[in-house]
Amino acid sequence: MTEPLGGLTLDQLRVLRAVAREGNFSAAARKLGRVQSAVSQSMDRLEEQLGLRLFDRSSRVPSLTRHGTAIVEAAERIHGDMALLEDLTASLKAGAETRLEIVVDAIFPTSALVGFARDFAHQHPTVELVLHTETLSAVTALVRDKRAAFGIAGPDASFEGLDRQHLTHVRLMPVASPDHPLAKLRSPIPTAELTRTVQIVLSERNAKSRTEEDHGVLSPSTWRVVDLATKHALIAGGLGWGNMPEHVVRDDLHEGRLVPLRVAPWSPDEYRLSLSLVRREGAVSGPVRHWAETRLVQLCRAELAEPKGSTRGTRTRSKRRTVSDR
Repeated sequence: MTEPLGGLTLDQLRVLRAVAREGNFSAAARKLGRVQSAVSQSMDRLEEQLGLRLFDRSSRVPSLTRHGTAIVEAAERIHGDMALLEDLTASLKAGAETRLEIVVDAIFPTSALVGFARDFAHQHPTVELVLHTETLSAVTALVRDKRAAFGIAGPDASFEGLDRQHLTHVRLMPVASPDHPLAKLRSPIPTAELTRTVQIVLSERNAKSRTEEDHGVLSPSTWRVVDLATKHALIAGGLGWGNMPEHVVRDDLHEGRLVPLRVAPWSPDEYRLSLSLVRREGAVSGPVRHWAETRLVQLCRAELAEPKGSTRGTRTRSKRRTVSDR
């Protein structure tokens, strides 16, 4: 019996994927930590084994042929299948789940997270639990990089390469300290007044630039923070105003430490953010992880459930962004 495809190796497919993604042999070699001649020889050998011309070498920079593009697509599928096989093998070797890491967006209700941790400790006392709290695309990055088994993300994250399941919405409220100048104005507060004050904005920890559109940012004067607790403290300290999750400021509003603002650009009770469960595409799920996903979703939905008959509107947002007044 002859060897299938002349002894084609996974490493050759890895090199092919690198060439296709980087655009040329030299860039692929740098990406893989190899010399360019080794990459070229690997691709020459692959073409010989397949009996297909994968690259058009008529110009200075070789480009994929129609056959080459088709083989790259197949190589991507094989790469995905191998990643699933690695996950399955690791799970089978472990014999049982001994550790679970999950990540939630900072707007996830803390009470639901505490309730989940309490139930987890009761149901799985021998399993180590690691909880990460991040903002925006940092949530999905942990899942994508296999540093978290799954996550709960807001709409401003990057969902590339992930399965996404909508869970519920988080209602946002513009708020300020009762001593803040905006708190003394008649509602609705016009945009001109908002531009004269500092807006506290939640931003990604590793945002590369401020050139992308700032959604929900109404003032040219902003203070940017990377965690919700700091944003909450700055607003309560009278240093600015901003959007906060209603469940986070509920007690502050009741006790008078914060006051709601009605701003003219937004309709009352309109601004909400979607929360989604995110997983790596095709990821293997063991019984502990399955239980954790189900229970965390249940508690989140229960905590954020709106009263029956609510007529609150919805402002949905789905594009990737690095800054959002949340």
